[in-house]
Amino acid sequence: QVQLVESGGGLVQPGGSLRLSCEHSGSRFSILTMGWYRQAPGKQRELVSTITTADSTNYADSVKDRFTISRDNAKNTVYLQMNSLKPEDTAVYYCNAFYTNIGPSGPRYWGQGTQVTVSS
Repeated sequence: QVQLVESGGGLVQPGGSLRLSCEHSGSRFSILTMGWYRQAPGKQRELVSTITTADSTNYADSVKDRFTISRDNAKNTVYLQMNSLKPEDTAVYYCNAFYTNIGPSGPRYWGQGTQVTVSS
């Protein structure tokens, strides 16, 4: 069973940076497509970024050129480096995984979420 544990959230001022981490256990990390989603109060959960097993990345338009996703297969961890943070980035950030060979229509796994608050 895939287990995901996020860390690295917190309170940061506008323009600041945070690095989120998501540590995986319970499966072969190298065959998983990993992603970050976020959910702000009163809004639906939205895609932030994904990274495939081939290190191909995808970003929401709202975070392009500010956020960077990466993975370390040796550490079973995916990261989200967030720079130039804005108040509208405030949300609970969730780590997500699915098996690349099955695709997103198959089983999907979620972490418990980590709060990111951007405020002065």
